[in-house]
Amino acid sequence: MKKIYLIRHGETYYNQFGLVQGSGIDSELNESGWLQARAFYNAYKHISFDKIYTSALKRTHQTVWDFISRGIPWQQLVGLNEMGWGHREGRAITHNDDIEYQKILAAWRNGDMHVKPEGGESPLDVLNRQKLALQHILQNDEESTILICMHGRAMRVFLCLLLDVPLREMDSFQHSNTCVYILNYSIDGNFSIEQANDTSHLARVEREVLVSLG
Repeated sequence: MKKIYLIRHGETYYNQFGLVQGSGIDSELNESGWLQARAFYNAYKHISFDKIYTSALKRTHQTVWDFISRGIPWQQLVGLNEMGWGHREGRAITHNDDIEYQKILAAWRNGDMHVKPEGGESPLDVLNRQKLALQHILQNDEESTILICMHGRAMRVFLCLLLDVPLREMDSFQHSNTCVYILNYSIDGNFSIEQANDTSHLARVEREVLVSLG
């Protein structure tokens, strides 16, 4: 048995201002992102994690830094990086970008997983590198309670991989900054969801923001 706590990174300035990140942008958390990261830590610091896995990008490291700083073993896996969005990365979405994006989403929903943004990755590209990352994670039998921090679109692909869901259904997995999915891996080799897209730990952050504004 393994239990995996899978979270998305905290908010960045790119999230805040609607800029495209992707695997080519190594952004940092903004003030809200750090508050979210601390709220996640406070809610889950009682969990005895055997290992932490993150992508190779700073925003995931920073989100779980309070756990890493406690000396919990940590490994970065490039296979967990966000999807590459090609020429869109680092800039605001234009009207033409949005039209292209909607066409790409429509193709994915129709099952064409080879479609990719110009200069970027397809869902199959992401899935293939995630398979290698997952193989590495699962081969360590002594790691029974695992924390994984990654990215929005990549997280949707990863959940499809874990739960054997067709990629065309990946948008059924909702996510927001520092949302938590808890999954159980059984001896028969199957994953099941215990908790999905939970953000209850952020309630305190929202109250603190309201107090500061009031």
